[in-house]
Amino acid sequence: MKLKIAVLAGDGIGPEVTNESIKVLNCISNKFNHEVEINEGFVGAIAIDHYGDPYPEETHKLCLESDAVLFGAIGDPKYDNDPKAKIRPEQGLLRMRKKLGLYANLRPTLVFDSLLDMSPIKKERITGTDILFVRELTGGIYFGDRGRKNNDNYAFDTCQYSKDEIIRIAKIGFEYALKRSKKLCCVDKANVLETSRLWRETVQDMEKEYPEVKVSYEFVDAVAMRLVQWPSSYDVLITSNLFGDILTDEASVISGSMGLMPSASVGSNNALFEPIHGSYPQATGKNIANPIASILSLSMMLDHTFNLKEEAELINKAVESSIINGFTTPDLGIDEKSCSTQQVGDFIVEFILKN
Repeated sequence: MKLKIAVLAGDGIGPEVTNESIKVLNCISNKFNHEVEINEGFVGAIAIDHYGDPYPEETHKLCLESDAVLFGAIGDPKYDNDPKAKIRPEQGLLRMRKKLGLYANLRPTLVFDSLLDMSPIKKERITGTDILFVRELTGGIYFGDRGRKNNDNYAFDTCQYSKDEIIRIAKIGFEYALKRSKKLCCVDKANVLETSRLWRETVQDMEKEYPEVKVSYEFVDAVAMRLVQWPSSYDVLITSNLFGDILTDEASVISGSMGLMPSASVGSNNALFEPIHGSYPQATGKNIANPIASILSLSMMLDHTFNLKEEAELINKAVESSIINGFTTPDLGIDEKSCSTQQVGDFIVEFILKN
């Protein structure tokens, strides 16, 4: 099979972890006789430096012409520390999602048995956790009307949703629930927010189309509590952009490290795959960043976009073996015994070659 992939390594540790994913991809393509075409583009702070634009037209064209996008991270302290900056790296990510029509973020949260003691939550509470968040990505408060008034002393951000936007995200949630444990939770704030009431009404109307799926409705604050009490009680959760942003970051600590969690952003015609950890500037250039989230994002890409399930499963087994055998970066172990970013990638490649 021919795989045409756009690689947007981005900022911070993005290039370091993405390089390891490319190593794994090349290994997989050689082992299974696939032809891979990789084309690199700029996004984020590095794109501002080169083009004065965090998501230049050249990058957008590259993404449109590719089968899938492998993305690293966006963000740079020089913009974080300047709240008055007119152009910001994060604008590139929002615009990329919007222009590519990536309306759904798929964020799995699972635990590795060998790392249960790494979690800040008691292992008896998190054992067996396997959650999939389906977060709406191109609507809500991040894209609603906003502005300042009264000489910048008053600010507003508006949350807006259409029924069609809710239907398409809920459809993905229902379909994944059918493939998993047939449980779906709609997360909202329907006791206060009109947009949440529309979410709840819309999902309730869709229940009859999926009679096998047991649907629950919970307020976002209650879900935030239960995620640290009994996360294994959840299966698939659907939610709005802002709520999903917050809850998925909360859930990421269940596993013990944000460096383990992959994600996918999908639309009708395009899909982008990325680790959830961000640019982590404190680790940039130190060869200590955990590449596993990026490598698992590659696995999601092979499965979701190309239906290469055997290849994806082999990557997952290689990752699990690296963790079991202690080939992990400092975020998962004692510094004196930990491995570098490249050493973790090398172990995973070696496992794939031998199995």
